[in-house]
Amino acid sequence: GVAVSSVTDSLFCSQQEHAYPADELMPLTCRGRVRGQEPSRGDVDDALGKFSLTLIDTLDTLVVLNKTKEFEEAVKKVIKDVNLDNDIVVSVFETNIRVLGGLLGGHSVAIMLKEKGEHMQWYNGELLHMAKELGYKLLPAFNTTSGLPYPRVNLKFGVRHPEARTGTETDTCTACAGTLILEFAALSRFTGTSIFEEYARKALDFIWEKRQRSSNLVGVTINIHTGDWVRKDSGVGAGIDSYYEYLLKAYVLLGDDSFLERFNTHYDAIMRYISQPPLLLDVHIHKPMLNARTWMDSLLAFFPGLQVLKGDIRPAIETHEMLYQVIKKHNFLPEAFTTDFRVHWAQHPLRPEFAESTYFLYKATGDPYYLEVGKTLIENLNKYARVPCGFAAMKDVRTGSHEDRMDSFFLAEMFKYLYLLFADKEDMIFDIEDYIFTTEAHLLPLWLSTTNQTISKKNTSTEYTELDDSNFDWSCPNTQILFPNDPMFAQSIREPLKNVVDKSCPRGISRAEESLGSGPKPPLRARDFMASNPEHLEILKKMGVSLIHLKDGRVQLVQHAVQAASSLDAEDGLRFMQEMIELSSQQQKEQQLPPRAVQIVSHPFFGRVVLTAGPAQFGMDLSKHKAGTRGFVATIKPYNGCSEITNPEAVKEKIALMQRGQCMFAEKARNIQKAGAIGGIVIDDNEGSSSDTAPLFQMAGDGKNTDDITIPMLFLFNKEGNIILDAIREYEAVEVLLSDKAKDRATIFKGKMIPNYIIDSNLEMENTDQKSSENDSHKPNSEEAPSESQDAGAGSEEPDGGGESSAVGDPDALSPASSDSASVSRAEQDPHAPGPAEATAPEPACSPEDSQPQEQNTQTESSSKAHWDSKVQPMESILADWNEDIEAFEMMEKDEL
Repeated sequence: GVAVSSVTDSLFCSQQEHAYPADELMPLTCRGRVRGQEPSRGDVDDALGKFSLTLIDTLDTLVVLNKTKEFEEAVKKVIKDVNLDNDIVVSVFETNIRVLGGLLGGHSVAIMLKEKGEHMQWYNGELLHMAKELGYKLLPAFNTTSGLPYPRVNLKFGVRHPEARTGTETDTCTACAGTLILEFAALSRFTGTSIFEEYARKALDFIWEKRQRSSNLVGVTINIHTGDWVRKDSGVGAGIDSYYEYLLKAYVLLGDDSFLERFNTHYDAIMRYISQPPLLLDVHIHKPMLNARTWMDSLLAFFPGLQVLKGDIRPAIETHEMLYQVIKKHNFLPEAFTTDFRVHWAQHPLRPEFAESTYFLYKATGDPYYLEVGKTLIENLNKYARVPCGFAAMKDVRTGSHEDRMDSFFLAEMFKYLYLLFADKEDMIFDIEDYIFTTEAHLLPLWLSTTNQTISKKNTSTEYTELDDSNFDWSCPNTQILFPNDPMFAQSIREPLKNVVDKSCPRGISRAEESLGSGPKPPLRARDFMASNPEHLEILKKMGVSLIHLKDGRVQLVQHAVQAASSLDAEDGLRFMQEMIELSSQQQKEQQLPPRAVQIVSHPFFGRVVLTAGPAQFGMDLSKHKAGTRGFVATIKPYNGCSEITNPEAVKEKIALMQRGQCMFAEKARNIQKAGAIGGIVIDDNEGSSSDTAPLFQMAGDGKNTDDITIPMLFLFNKEGNIILDAIREYEAVEVLLSDKAKDRATIFKGKMIPNYIIDSNLEMENTDQKSSENDSHKPNSEEAPSESQDAGAGSEEPDGGGESSAVGDPDALSPASSDSASVSRAEQDPHAPGPAEATAPEPACSPEDSQPQEQNTQTESSSKAHWDSKVQPMESILADWNEDIEAFEMMEKDEL
């Protein structure tokens, strides 16, 4: 707990030093992210409103970590500097949970500290006044006939004002409209102004009335004017997640039985249809026995924690253990992964939901196993995400590459839950049990349930289904009664799942298939389909699937349910199309190369900065040379590399840097190889291009035999390339490692004398006498298959430098899956809607490697640490190394000790 507190303090100071008053810290470039000054990231940027987002979102975290002086200074900064009247369009959902929730959480702990009499004696409700101002700025979004809010609002002009630049949207996600009641009700209870709670209740009432009555499920997106479901799939992840959370927590905070009855009704449907232990798979609300997709997104990791609050411990343990096994395989939880635990979307923006569920499970069970889980999370963050100015989101969990991104929720939630996981009661300056956590982990006091009750508690117009579940008799369950602290019971639940990821390759079976049992099977499976088989074509016609022959010889399939012979045939056709899309996508991705990594290993980076690089379809295959290629970089002359290199003495035995354009990639490679280079990095000449916003780029050959090229070649977009060029300007000698994925720093510096903390960069635990258990499965899987969503473009240089010829398909069909746009925001619907599938021969879902444990690196960090500690050094040398360590961490030459 002390270690977590120390790191949080350091991060908060780093954010204030390098980023304030910007909304977020960019940890790779050590500067603030200001909306409009950086390339747009799409919907992700809707959380930024030029209102010092991270500072507000972190306020109550400081108090949880007993940083009362820092909290007092932060509150004064918010009061003095933050402007909520900006002409900027923001997400109603994100602004509510992060900013309004942050102000209310800050106010809650501020009045608590004031009552204790030691701190905040000057405080007079200033944060609450700001919260009320922001609440009024969000109200114009509710100007709809349904009461569901628009997804976005202009802080200065509202929604329908001519200068608002918003108000034309017709859809919102269920979580967007259903995750308001805690903050809005708290604002009403704190201020005595009932309008906020009324608006939030009306939105919740509308969603409840629009649920699918036969299944009691809700869809992902809904039309805010008509109430029609736009996306009719249902799950517990992105787009719906916190709607369920707020129904149960609204009952806890407000004491309104109707919220508990609604939650229980939904929960019964979730466990009946969506829960397929240990998986949680989306289904169709009208056909809940039919799975809507074969992958899960990372946001569902919150659900075990919610199940703990509800009192249903067994499925919480099962799902949490499954997620933990995925983390042990990839170090982090990918944004999405398939039912056979392959990476579907490879990003990981340091989401806190799994840490949240780990905390609640430990509170419920008292099982020290969950402390070990928390320790693993901390170690992985320190090993793979820590960079000089903070912690960087993972661009790709398979390669270990980073994004220049550290969302505000990382400080608001991740460190709060990790600290609470390890903290003893005496470490806390207040009783955490007196508060409820919002979805952003902000603290709202439970005494609000008896304050300013201006709303009728019971919705008498709504009838609830009687459910045969004795567990529903419990509300705010006492875990000591429901689940006595018996760690062996939790272990018995986890045991069957401990090898579910590494030692098995399960094939996902849909509920529809399961229900058929030994009865009739679907008339045609995608893996059996042959376009030349007349019998297959007749079955397709019956299912409403038409076949189109394209000019290039490929076959395209399109389904029209209304053309099916019956509704059952239409359902079979839908299942067939889903299978075909999965199989087609899998085969397409197998023809593509996964992203590579450029890792800066010299001072002061020491392997902490990892850049996503595009591979080449020629030269050394880095996936077969696990050690990679390591060397100092040198800029070639001419910089485009299109003629004989004129500075071979500077390039020999080094990794050559060159600019894209004016000739073929293969020609550049041959020229630098002739000059003696051991590798090459091509930097995009398109100013401002970035792997954050562009699809992965593959360098194609020149149409000739490229077997003569033996050195590795990688491609960096302009932004990533400039990080290396800036490092050269500042430090001159810059060494990098070209590899298939980022290497553990202990591996990089094996046998070299380096500062101890770089080898063992884990947070120090308080009790160093306790021997930590080693788990080899924490190591990355070096043979991981490409992501199903990792679309890649391939190009070869043209004389004008701008031509790209696709080697894998139509470039227009590429999805920027490696950019932020493929990440799942907490209330964002899945942007990848199924389209026509190309008929291709299916490939096996599992490779032989998947069923075998991966070979592990047996070198332990503790042995490295012991080796370093055994060296006896003069005090002057120790102090010199100490100063160098601090410079390396802070990436500042003049850091004060």
